[in-house]
Amino acid sequence: MAAPKFAPVGPIDTVRSYGSPDFVPEPWAAERPAEIEGRQPAGQFLGYQGPDQGYVLTLAKALRPRVQCSPSESVDDAILGCVNIALRRASLYGRAPVVHDLTIALTIWGWLDDGPSPDLIVARARIFEGVSNTNHHYSEGRVIADMVPAATLTMQPAAVQTAYAAGNWRELTGIDTYTTQPEHDS
Repeated sequence: MAAPKFAPVGPIDTVRSYGSPDFVPEPWAAERPAEIEGRQPAGQFLGYQGPDQGYVLTLAKALRPRVQCSPSESVDDAILGCVNIALRRASLYGRAPVVHDLTIALTIWGWLDDGPSPDLIVARARIFEGVSNTNHHYSEGRVIADMVPAATLTMQPAAVQTAYAAGNWRELTGIDTYTTQPEHDS
């Protein structure tokens, strides 16, 4: 084993010091066919990238008992649709999801309200229906995440609560822009 030149050595031992290897490998470069060069691509249905996104499932499990659904709605659909929104919000800040991301998503759609507006119940039942089945309804989940305005996603949780309590769920969710878009394939 190599030792520094100043290390004591026995009288009959030879002094050894560090020497560079004879072969120096080439530096690594991103040359694989699937490597992303430059920035992560952005566009419809590509999602929103961020670190440690799987943590949102732990948050969803903790918030699941608070989700209020009508008999015709599914808690799984509510959770998965809002997970997409939460991940989008977290990626705007370049961080892993936190409880406020998911709470904001659940709040704007009235899932944490025990008496939401009847119009909201009808709208969310139509939009969130079947979203938990990602094999057949992935695009619908992406639409839910994409429809929420960036202004809503950058609001503080208390401001979202206040706006929702004032009955501004249409502005918070961006549903008016969604309903004017052509229907998407299922």
